[in-house]
Amino acid sequence: MSTLYSSFNAGISGLNANSTRLSTISDNIANSGTIGYKRVVASFNSMMMSGSQYGPFIAGGVRSATVRMIDERGALTNSSNATDLAVSGRGFLPVTSSTAVNSGEPNPPLMLMTTGSFRPDADGLLRNPAGLILLGWPAASDGTVGTFPRDTAGGLEPVRINSNQFASDPTTSITVRANLPATATRSDADGTPNDISMEYYTPLGTTETLNMRFTPTVPATGASNEWLATVTDPTTGTVAGEYRITFDDTPPNGGRILSVTQDPGATGGAYDPVTGEFSVTVDGQDIALNIGMPAGETGLTQMAESFIPVSIDRNGSPVQSLVGVQVDPNGDVKAYYDSGLIRTIAQIPLVDVPNANGLTALDNQTYRVSPDSGAMFLWNAGDGPTGEVIGFAREESTADVAAELTNMIQTQRAYSSNAKVIQTVDEMLQETTNIKR
Repeated sequence: MSTLYSSFNAGISGLNANSTRLSTISDNIANSGTIGYKRVVASFNSMMMSGSQYGPFIAGGVRSATVRMIDERGALTNSSNATDLAVSGRGFLPVTSSTAVNSGEPNPPLMLMTTGSFRPDADGLLRNPAGLILLGWPAASDGTVGTFPRDTAGGLEPVRINSNQFASDPTTSITVRANLPATATRSDADGTPNDISMEYYTPLGTTETLNMRFTPTVPATGASNEWLATVTDPTTGTVAGEYRITFDDTPPNGGRILSVTQDPGATGGAYDPVTGEFSVTVDGQDIALNIGMPAGETGLTQMAESFIPVSIDRNGSPVQSLVGVQVDPNGDVKAYYDSGLIRTIAQIPLVDVPNANGLTALDNQTYRVSPDSGAMFLWNAGDGPTGEVIGFAREESTADVAAELTNMIQTQRAYSSNAKVIQTVDEMLQETTNIKR
């Protein structure tokens, strides 16, 4: 009779196992349209009852186990939102809960996800509809990202984008191109200087002016081919730099710069003949002035009889407002301003763990590091094994409805067969009871 009763128990375990499988199938089908959903797979393991191999066989039944296939990645689909993000490799985006951020927790809990539709909330934080906030390493005002620990989330902060954000792009370099009259450095010249006015942008976004005056050196006889270039702040009259520029008067470089020197004690940074630049400081702002290299074709020239300002090019821009944000494949969050300025405001690293399927699954397609997953490591997107961050994209569910429906048919048949086993055992027990009659 023990054999008969073991058949009854085995049938019950079969019903329970297939019920578990049907639960996974129903969950997969329900989430077939859920962005970033990872399908669940039920696996069956046989159970053996200990006993003598010469005795009656005792059915042990079956035990079910479920595994969420987190390491599987769904197809990527395009979207119209620049901060809809997906990962093209095995990495995960770091996120945290808005509750933890709003409560001011110093170390908000780290959660992982493979895709998310993020948009700035009222505080400028990139948040998805489930209230999860994207984390990243903050960038300095010049767009550089410092060094942060890779084995902990301690350096991660919520990525913040202020739609009313303003920025200035101060001028750091000015390129001056002009022709100075060769006749002005002859002995019969009157020594009249020539001025060039150069506008530049300050760190506050205002426009200021520098003046560069070229004063010819008039010799007693012949021609000196030399000019004294004086850079002045016209507002204060402060001299920011003084340089003596000598031009060549022999072929094949006639009319081009021969040398640039400074008198002892002259203000201004040293002239670099490799780049053709020297640096001046005005109100604490360093500006590199490019006048051309010695023997260069595109620098200052001294030819003919006329002073001709050819061009003045500067970088920088006035105060500008934010018009958009995008995330590049390296995880850099770049802010775009209406003047064309592009500035990195944060960097989103990608999290990697040795065993992705060992992560603890949470709500809203998020996961948490566990002992089974192994320790995490933060990689730069595009480096290592984690893949890249893809903007304007979302990851589809890995559940295949056709495959799940096929599994449902198999599960239904298996469940019915186990139910038939229980029914048969019941009939056999009834026959045993009838022996007494």
